Amino acid sequence: MKLDNKVAVVTGSGQGLGLAYAQDLARHGAAVVINDVNHTIADAAVSSIVEAGGTAVAVVAPVGSTETAQKLVAGALEAFGRLDIMVTNAGILRDKVLWKMTDEDFDTVVNVHLRGTFTCAREAAVQFRAQGDGGRIVCIGSPAGQRGNFGQTNYSGAKAGIVGMVRTWAMELERAGITVNAVCPVAATAMTESVPFLQPYIEAMRNGEPLPPFARRELGFGTPADAAGIVSFLASDAAAEVTGQAFAIGGDRLALWTHPDMIATGYRDGGWSAESIAQAWGSTFSDSLESVGENLPVEPAR
Repeated sequence: MKLDNKVAVVTGSGQGLGLAYAQDLARHGAAVVINDVNHTIADAAVSSIVEAGGTAVAVVAPVGSTETAQKLVAGALEAFGRLDIMVTNAGILRDKVLWKMTDEDFDTVVNVHLRGTFTCAREAAVQFRAQGDGGRIVCIGSPAGQRGNFGQTNYSGAKAGIVGMVRTWAMELERAGITVNAVCPVAATAMTESVPFLQPYIEAMRNGEPLPPFARRELGFGTPADAAGIVSFLASDAAAEVTGQAFAIGGDRLALWTHPDMIATGYRDGGWSAESIAQAWGSTFSDSLESVGENLPVEPAR
């Protein structure tokens, strides 16, 4: 599970889930490029990694444009000489019901989540192909993209689109040794604070109370750190053959996710680290991987 000599960019990693991904990648040995729109937040994230013995730099820029994607990859090359892992996590919310959502509400969210994932993944793919030794792209989706969520037309649409792009890119990049996967986390963040049925559990966590087994197992809900192990696993050599998949993770639950159901669900008390995922992979998940591209069954001619 070591990521020594690997370099990762994690967009939107100043806090929340993105910071948890960056810290876990660094803990496994990767040098990390932190990204946020706020200098103070980005610098604090870098400090948290460096103080823990890791290596990190910051690139402050809003995700969405090609210019920012190029700036992020250039930042990795300038600081560390290469790029091996791209994690597209940056996102924002503009929640409103359909009849109240403005064009700006829709376009702003889609620009960061969907276009930002596209531009950053494209820039990473160009760099990986130039380097010639493969690479890892991990795109962050959401349960909202798989099952919907009230008031989140823009967010749900973008997250569903991300999973669709992941499955396409896995086909396109396979020959270059580049894997592409999606992770749909369920964790206590600013983006889940608006979900009504999660409120009691979020309040419990704020009060330092342990989450009940129902929340961690059946809901698959937990902390950002609970969702970080799958990213490090997918970035590692242990996941070299895993591509075009969507994973749901949170609390004690990890599952492969096909539309609209979860398959091959596994539970582990205390949550899933990258190491425990690697140990359980062959016996729990590998036989349930979804077909990608040319491996899909063909509908008989009528």
